[in-house]
Amino acid sequence: MDIRRLRSFIVIVDTGSITRAADVLHIAQPALSQQLAALEDHFRQKLLIRSQQGVSMTEAGKAVYRHAQIILRQMDQAQADVKAAGSTLVGRVSVGLVPFSSAATLSVDLLTETRKRHPGILLHLTESVGQTYSQMIMNGRLEMALIHGTGPIKGVRFEPVFVEEFHLVAHRDFGIEPGETPLPVSALNDVPLLLPPPYNFVRRAIDLAFTRARLSLNVVAELEIVRTLGRTVSRGVGATIMPRAIAERIVAESSEPLIARVVAPRIEETLSLCLSDQSELSEPALAVRSILMELTARLKGPG
Repeated sequence: MDIRRLRSFIVIVDTGSITRAADVLHIAQPALSQQLAALEDHFRQKLLIRSQQGVSMTEAGKAVYRHAQIILRQMDQAQADVKAAGSTLVGRVSVGLVPFSSAATLSVDLLTETRKRHPGILLHLTESVGQTYSQMIMNGRLEMALIHGTGPIKGVRFEPVFVEEFHLVAHRDFGIEPGETPLPVSALNDVPLLLPPPYNFVRRAIDLAFTRARLSLNVVAELEIVRTLGRTVSRGVGATIMPRAIAERIVAESSEPLIARVVAPRIEETLSLCLSDQSELSEPALAVRSILMELTARLKGPG
């Protein structure tokens, strides 16, 4: 099989249109359509369904897309290995770091350490609220990800790293005093809250805690950008409840008097390393995984 057909198929799926894919690949649309037809003929299956809105994958197309990602990554790694000739680690490694978690605080350190130890590795980092990282791993678009949850999800495996404890962060104007003792969630019944949307794992954990306490959340805004969340909390628009590392970052980056308190009952979520259970990590990916585990160990804190 011509490897170019697999690359072209991935671009068609990612762009959602044969016309857009032809522009990206700088080839004529009829030639690209012929490549797709040849690929479908090879597998003897319809891979894409065309409509006025673009293209969508059939079940067979999803299988080809997933394997094509893995095959092309292996081909790229093979070329990098040959070029390196065993001297240094060379290759592209893709990592997902889920936002609104301790993982989101690791991106700069992960880039810095990887560059320092393995300058031949091209690190691709993703911090997106609009992507399902486990699905991206199954499709071969990511090699690993730090995400919330412990599974099980067919096609991936979870390696729990540590449990994140959540903290309230509020401007001192809200009248919440600093202290080491946990703050009862009942004290937050009327506090305006700035939180991620309901589908977010952090939000789900908070919703569950308030439901169990038979309390209603007073959510005044739903935000998907941590920096915007921090700035809004600093202005006193509302308070937030975040994993400890994010809460500490919001306090550290603010010039305003902010209070951070652990809440009771404990609100927490497990942070896990998510990997494919269908393919092994390349040597560069194993090296990045090792660095990532070193960095997460620093976040666990005492106890």
